[in-house]
Amino acid sequence: MPTQNPRLWTYSLPVALMLLAPFNILASLGMDIYLPVVPAMPEILQTTPAVVQLTLTLYMIMLGVGQIVFGPLSDRLGRRPVLIGGAVLFAAASFALAATSSAYLFVTLRLVQAVGASAMLVALFATIRDVYAERQESAVIYSLMNAMLAFVPALGPIAGALIAGSLGWRFIFIALGVPAVVLLVCALPAWHETRPVKEAPRRASFGPVLKSLAFWTYTLGFGAAMGTFFVFFSTAPRVLIDGAGFSEIGFSSAFATVAFVMIATARFARLFMERWGTAGSAVRGMALLMLGACVLLLGQLSLPPSFWSFILPMWLMAVGIVFTISVSANGALQEFGDIAGTAVALHFCIQSLIVGVVGTCFVVALNGDTAWPLIAYSAGMVVTTLAALLWLRIRGMRLQTA
Repeated sequence: MPTQNPRLWTYSLPVALMLLAPFNILASLGMDIYLPVVPAMPEILQTTPAVVQLTLTLYMIMLGVGQIVFGPLSDRLGRRPVLIGGAVLFAAASFALAATSSAYLFVTLRLVQAVGASAMLVALFATIRDVYAERQESAVIYSLMNAMLAFVPALGPIAGALIAGSLGWRFIFIALGVPAVVLLVCALPAWHETRPVKEAPRRASFGPVLKSLAFWTYTLGFGAAMGTFFVFFSTAPRVLIDGAGFSEIGFSSAFATVAFVMIATARFARLFMERWGTAGSAVRGMALLMLGACVLLLGQLSLPPSFWSFILPMWLMAVGIVFTISVSANGALQEFGDIAGTAVALHFCIQSLIVGVVGTCFVVALNGDTAWPLIAYSAGMVVTTLAALLWLRIRGMRLQTA
């Protein structure tokens, strides 16, 4: 397919955001809007909670792993076909999910939906990089995109609860499919190809990245932080709806408070980074995750499931998550300025595997109706990350004295 020069993307910033932002929101909404009905899905699909857990796990994993596939594909074929193909897959899978009652078909369709979401995200951010890399608007666009992603976990479950409560769970997926079709119709005439004409696809160099101790250390840290949030939203519906008796809208409101704590903390993350540095921020993030796990443990042993025993400790962990993810990418990628694209793809691919695979093992192996998976995952990953940070510091000191 012929490509065009990115300078031909002449939309004003407000118009560009109206075209770009909905794809960003929709891909992320596919995970969070579905949470309020997760406890009911085993009975609806006549299956086990472990199978329903796969509908969350596979979506999370594919969002990260897809970057390894769709990044190079968008470099070869262009951003536009990857975006359009992703939107078609996402819409088709969403409508099919609304129509099926087969557990294994449902899991398969969630994977297809995640493939479409991953393709949309890769094409979206590749387009932003193509068009705005050398322009001042880039800072505005990236900050707005990140802000939108922060608000999706806060508002998505509330929207899902309202839709399921008034129209039924199937309409949650119709509410994902219809906007995807609308966005596709808007993108077909308006989303021009932006892949630079002279840009030739380069062979990925994974070796140097995978040999880096700093890369693995901070990728583990990112996995510890985001995995804590993943295990939280995997268990929270069952703990609060089934265990504590929350309504779907009550659960969604409680869940939203954690997202708002993360949003509020993110506003001050830069100040903390400047004061503590990359390693210092990561250590403090791990400390807060461990403190939250300890408070959760006390609640699990002495209190029934409630907002105070489950959500309140998660506020501490939410602050730790933000401290960690604010610096983990810089720590993992600081050595790879010349192959930043490859390093970024590997970073998010590996952390998504850690989050999805390891997090799911904890949820399935331990009682997903309790806080035990969250306690065990967070504490275990914190200890592992702190050990890696200590070894990284010791090695750095040895190199300085050598």
